[in-house]
Amino acid sequence: MNIFGVGLPEVTVILILALLIFGPKKLPELGKQLGKTLKSLKKASNEFQNEIDQVMNEEDKDESPKSIESNQNNKINKEKIDSENSKK
Repeated sequence: MNIFGVGLPEVTVILILALLIFGPKKLPELGKQLGKTLKSLKKASNEFQNEIDQVMNEEDKDESPKSIESNQNNKINKEKIDSENSKK
């Protein structure tokens, strides 16, 4: 078992220390609060990741038409240059 890079012996020592410091009455409250905190951090992290993904997808959509337009403009410009060169 490996939680956040901490093995089972380390978790056991941490739990025993927490039990000694806070006592058996406070420990469930602290665990519940820790769980809520971790849940809210995970939710915030997921929302942040979703926003980044949305921005990246919007940029990809915006770049695609520009590149198509750019390719069409380059083709038109090349045809104009070719026609001008053929006239000379």
